[in-house]
Amino acid sequence: MARKRMGVARGVTAAIVLMLMGQQAVAAELAQAASVPQAGAAVTEWPNPWQVRLRALGVITEDSGHVNAVPGSGLSYSNTVRPELDISYYFTDNIATELILGTTYANIEGQGAIGALGNVGKVWLLPPTLTLQYHFTNFGAFKPYVGAGVNYTIFYNQHAGSADALHVKNTFGTALQVGFDYMVDQHWGVNFDVKKLFLKPDFEVTVDGAKLTGKAELDPWLIGAGVTYRF
Repeated sequence: MARKRMGVARGVTAAIVLMLMGQQAVAAELAQAASVPQAGAAVTEWPNPWQVRLRALGVITEDSGHVNAVPGSGLSYSNTVRPELDISYYFTDNIATELILGTTYANIEGQGAIGALGNVGKVWLLPPTLTLQYHFTNFGAFKPYVGAGVNYTIFYNQHAGSADALHVKNTFGTALQVGFDYMVDQHWGVNFDVKKLFLKPDFEVTVDGAKLTGKAELDPWLIGAGVTYRF
């Protein structure tokens, strides 16, 4: 009888062990199944944070500025259309930073009291601009954004016209931005963008041997349209 009871106890113990082992195996299989996407199930991936745009950019300056010590003097500048590249990095779906790269030129004309000078000179501008943007994401393929940032403009290839010498100084400025992307698919889209740069560089000019200083109040509008590519 004792042996029989011992055998029954051993059998019950073995059954309990097998049940526990089976439960653990089933739990492991369920966990593994949950970690592997089922066939046909949608997989959500974080999009690549890098984006580039190529635009045709119209640069429209404000005709304002003056030469110090010459009352009634004024300045005007030529408008241009140039290609422009920008590179964006998305920290989140809504927050991104954008670096704007492009170069253009400006012909400087005398106005008012110095109108007789005509073309004072020509300078090229390299105005890299960095903005921090907020992107609105609740309009489907239409993705508007606003931004603000800083600009550092480098003036190079400066040539005097009617003046004997001309030197426009590099300067910092600020920028405001509004625009939108309309995404055709996951990667490609079209873009329209408007920026306002607040740019007032100082300059030195020599006319008939007299050295003068002044301020060129360019404050250009940058109006661009082009294509967007999201990696």
